[in-house]
Amino acid sequence: MIVSLIAAAEVSWWIVLGLALCARYLLRWRRTSTVLLLGLPVVDLVLYALTVVNLRGGAEAGWMHALAASYAGFSVGYGPSLVAWADRHFQHRFAGGPKPPPSPKYGPERTAYEWQIAKRTVVSAVITLGLISLLVPLSAGSAHFGTFAQWYWKLGLAAVVNVIVAGCYSIWPKQPPATDRP
Repeated sequence: MIVSLIAAAEVSWWIVLGLALCARYLLRWRRTSTVLLLGLPVVDLVLYALTVVNLRGGAEAGWMHALAASYAGFSVGYGPSLVAWADRHFQHRFAGGPKPPPSPKYGPERTAYEWQIAKRTVVSAVITLGLISLLVPLSAGSAHFGTFAQWYWKLGLAAVVNVIVAGCYSIWPKQPPATDRP
């Protein structure tokens, strides 16, 4: 059942985002769009709440429950930038907005970009780990910390790797090819 809930939440998140962008740019309903955008984290929180209900109902805790919790963490860490990305592209495609600039490829701009990604990953990992840890007391005994041990390692590793990559860009900034230099 939890896999179906995850799939439904994923589809719902994108539908709500699409509706919000349509309301904003096609119908010019800014308030409605704002309300819909505020509904995005609600989708993830409902998934988390249903995960807790599922565990309290006697389901055996597993990786799917941790995945459901990770949606809320991802929403906090990456949600605003993902919404901004979708907004820029939707505005360009359907509302005559400017073409969105590509991600920076070289120099200090690329370094700053890598640090932004690292920050989002660390925030996402910390929130996700907190939510996964909360599943243990909220599950009425059906989940244990050991059940989610692999998630602690994987999310920690993802955060560390992102910070190392950003650090490498700080020490060795990527330079444009000789043909692109002025």
